[in-house]
Amino acid sequence: MRIALLTYRGNMFCGGQGIYAAYLAREWKKAGHDVHVIAGPPLPEIEPDIPLHVIPNANVFGVEHPEWAQRENPLELLNPLTLWELGVSRFGVFPEMQSFGLRLMLRWRRLQEQHHFDVVFDNQCLSWGLLGIRAMGVPVVSVIHHPLHIDREADFSVDPSLKKKIRRTLYFPLFMQQQVAPRLDRIVTVSEASRREIERYFGIPEKDIPVVYNGTDTDLFRPIDGMKKEADLLFIGRTEDRKKGVGTLLESLRYLPENVKLKIVDGRIPDDGLVMRMIAKHGIRDRVILHRKMLTLPELIAQYSTARVAVVPSFFEGFGFPASEAMACGLPVVANAAGALPEVVGSDGSAGRLVPPRDAQAMARAIGEILAEPEGAAAMGQAARQRVEKLFQWSEAAAGLVQVFEETLHATHRRSRAA
Repeated sequence: MRIALLTYRGNMFCGGQGIYAAYLAREWKKAGHDVHVIAGPPLPEIEPDIPLHVIPNANVFGVEHPEWAQRENPLELLNPLTLWELGVSRFGVFPEMQSFGLRLMLRWRRLQEQHHFDVVFDNQCLSWGLLGIRAMGVPVVSVIHHPLHIDREADFSVDPSLKKKIRRTLYFPLFMQQQVAPRLDRIVTVSEASRREIERYFGIPEKDIPVVYNGTDTDLFRPIDGMKKEADLLFIGRTEDRKKGVGTLLESLRYLPENVKLKIVDGRIPDDGLVMRMIAKHGIRDRVILHRKMLTLPELIAQYSTARVAVVPSFFEGFGFPASEAMACGLPVVANAAGALPEVVGSDGSAGRLVPPRDAQAMARAIGEILAEPEGAAAMGQAARQRVEKLFQWSEAAAGLVQVFEETLHATHRRSRAA
């Protein structure tokens, strides 16, 4: 099968979507499919024999004057799409999803003539441009990891002011995605939890949305013997993402013995951000280790072996790579019973504990129980790795998506014959 894999921001360190694209491309190539990655900057790190087509942008979002004007070729700012990006981004709009799809649509006819793709697989861009590509005769399937409405609601819960609501409503391209998603050939998602939310926000019936779980690279993510345990608890993720729930985790330290320490790994912790405010509020500065350096992948993997328990306090996860990666590294997980985390961690207690969201005392009790029994924690970590090895493999994810593509192509051919 000839697959065009789209990802508007492709780098693995931009979040789960970059990881998703890189591993799927690798597995499809291994399975003998002809996969091309079409991506915007920062670009993905993919196998050298996988073609990469770059959809450039001038990277003006979030860049203040005069920095956005200081470039080798200032005339590139006169491009109509770049001018539009520059203009709307001054009002807090994140324009890259819209502009990526439109730029791709302008190039699509030439790309299709050269490579004859059977299907386009969109990594949750859901841009207007996809409707144009579909109109040119190529089926378009998109994955929705989770509706962006959930991110907006998480922000609203922290700061419900009218100003904040206006800013976050402008930031997310919700109207565009709500219009585009139901008009594509197929929507797929990565968990039962996300499937329910997609029906809620996009009006697409659950029965029409296949679930294909993500994978986790258990060859890379594995326990590292001999690593010094620097902390009891470990949180890895974007602390300024309100749905990640780091505030609840920091509050839970108040209900744990004073010798229990937490390490937070996030290379983008601002000095005036949520973490620093919560540490000061709860008086726990001596109990929190902040790792604020951007890490390479091997460094990130090593961090999982420097603690005894991973904590994933998210209010919602479409899948939850921090949970599955920690489990692959042999750590028991304490996670909120929210989003897809019960699907990843499991609800029988063998690989970790689930607690009610936003309940710091319940989180502290679960953490305390695991730390109190080192042998039980070790057995839980082994069970966690076995669960990932059994249920969450990228080869299975890639094969499941190919099945969705084949079903979509058959349905498209049937409609063509009927017409």
